[in-house]
Amino acid sequence: MLLCNHSFAQHTDDGGRIRQLNMYQDSLKHLGYTFINNDNDINRKNANYTFIKTLVSTLQIPNSFAFPFDSVKTISITKSPDNTFRIFSWHVANDDGSYRFYGAIQLNTSGALKLYPLGDYSPLIKNPEDSLTDNNKWYGAQYYTIVPVQTAATPYYVLLGWKGNTVKSTKKVIDILSFQNGKPVFGLPVFDGNGKKRKRVVFEYARQASMLLKYIPSQHLIVFDNLAPPDKKLKDKPETYGPDLTYNGYRLKDGRWEFVDNIDMRNVPDEHDVTYIDPKSGVQSKPVTTAKKVVKN
Repeated sequence: MLLCNHSFAQHTDDGGRIRQLNMYQDSLKHLGYTFINNDNDINRKNANYTFIKTLVSTLQIPNSFAFPFDSVKTISITKSPDNTFRIFSWHVANDDGSYRFYGAIQLNTSGALKLYPLGDYSPLIKNPEDSLTDNNKWYGAQYYTIVPVQTAATPYYVLLGWKGNTVKSTKKVIDILSFQNGKPVFGLPVFDGNGKKRKRVVFEYARQASMLLKYIPSQHLIVFDNLAPPDKKLKDKPETYGPDLTYNGYRLKDGRWEFVDNIDMRNVPDEHDVTYIDPKSGVQSKPVTTAKKVVKN
């Protein structure tokens, strides 16, 4: 995908514009179904490449930011609460059980389209918790929550996402998005405690396990399962980790996130994150997937 900065003529017929958006949406719906469900690796990838080109063409239509794409269930479309941008993110499974992620950030503009492609650079990011990256070297994930944080130094957004990983393990991530000179930057050293200062937080656990990772707005708290191995001898094998029925978190304080150990979940209200739609059934669930379909995990 290319950053699109040139202007496109406004449609005088708003009904025609909506019909055109719906036509593109129908194509995106069918292409998305193919790259999630098709058993052939080449067919999945070809459908995805066509999907990317079609999405860019669709977003070039004036006022496309307001179009919800609610029939395209195979991708996540997460809008910032301040309505300044939205993130399209999705995955395509590889035959070996791993994933590649794709996405774009669309800014809310009244004129020319501003679209930043997200290029998944994950295999080459050796220390993701210590890395600052741009949109071309993205630590790919499929996002389901955006939390804006206002600070005097650098206003930023917290992103919660599902990352998949391999046939043995799954990952989730707490990332940071900020804009510097109008361009997206991922990662920021705002996570304190739990052994070190982090620019993002990455969790890895057994693929068959399920992990809670959600934001509680009323408490300015990101809460998550504490992950532990079934045996201390397996402490160096994160693919064996799973929830141990205790909870930790990060609480916002003065623009930074301080680690909180052993949270009593009885004191945490049941506030649900924006959920992710299962692309096969249309049922809302937490955004966790397996190789060729999306299931709750």
